[in-house]
Amino acid sequence: MLTVLVIDESRSRAGEICAGLALAGYQVAAILADSENLTAEVEKLQPDVILIDTDSPSRDTLENLAAMHRNMPRPVVIFTQEEGQQSIRDAVKAGVSAYIVDGLDQKRIKPILEVARARFEDTQALRRELDEASRKLTDRKLVDKAKGVLMKARGLDEDAAYHAMRKLAMERGQTLAKVARDVIDMARVLL
Repeated sequence: MLTVLVIDESRSRAGEICAGLALAGYQVAAILADSENLTAEVEKLQPDVILIDTDSPSRDTLENLAAMHRNMPRPVVIFTQEEGQQSIRDAVKAGVSAYIVDGLDQKRIKPILEVARARFEDTQALRRELDEASRKLTDRKLVDKAKGVLMKARGLDEDAAYHAMRKLAMERGQTLAKVARDVIDMARVLL
């Protein structure tokens, strides 16, 4: 059963939300009146989804969401009356998965949360792919730079420099990028 952290300054509205969540098959982890200690609460409660109901998401709320999103990303759904384009952009930048204008209808809770979770998972997968591609590019640049160092220092051609680093990586049980870093660091010391 998925757990949901509810943030709503209105206790009565929060009660309606909790009833809708229960009917949809979700468990409420906690109800907070604001997002002031959001990161600490998320760390303590480990909710699967965060649901915020507010007339307009405040700057503090969005900043707290962004801080939480960096360390403990979770799907976040905001129900609001604020339909301004800048508010929507700011919310998405802060890590909001779904921004629903014009209030909360209990019948829509389940599909909205499911879409938000799916969108969040897709975004996280893309972020992992981007991080992996960036790491590979950085590693490739290191290897190319280290090949250049070896070519210049030992008079090797590109193929021989690459094979020398590859052999060293296999002997040491290290990645080619680690060996490349070591070659570059050693060149700095010696040159």
